[in-house]
Amino acid sequence: MQLKLSARQTSEAAGISRITLHRIERGNPSVTVGAYAAVASVLEAERAAHDSEGTPMDRGGVVAVSRFPQLRSLAWNLAEGAELTADEALNLYERNWRHLDHESLSPEESSFIDHLVRTVGKGTLLV
Repeated sequence: MQLKLSARQTSEAAGISRITLHRIERGNPSVTVGAYAAVASVLEAERAAHDSEGTPMDRGGVVAVSRFPQLRSLAWNLAEGAELTADEALNLYERNWRHLDHESLSPEESSFIDHLVRTVGKGTLLV
């Protein structure tokens, strides 16, 4: 499966330099285990976000609000069956971050938020 992440996107999301990412790609043993783990986490979250069975983004780049319980609670004022663009979903999460129940975020919704931050937010969550 090809994730279509650039080296810049991957390194920024993992919090490492592109040089360190290049060293990881080459299997350089001088790179810390933490850097390897950070990249693995980014790639796993991206893979989960692009999984054909569990992709949060439907065709056309919209997400069904009802797929994510926390997003649904934040979008209480929208009609049942509402859909949001990735930009709208990230904006809603950011504006209402303090109202999220972080402990009950499902792994799928957490991965979705990470995906939005990397792709739409360019690696920055504005909270």
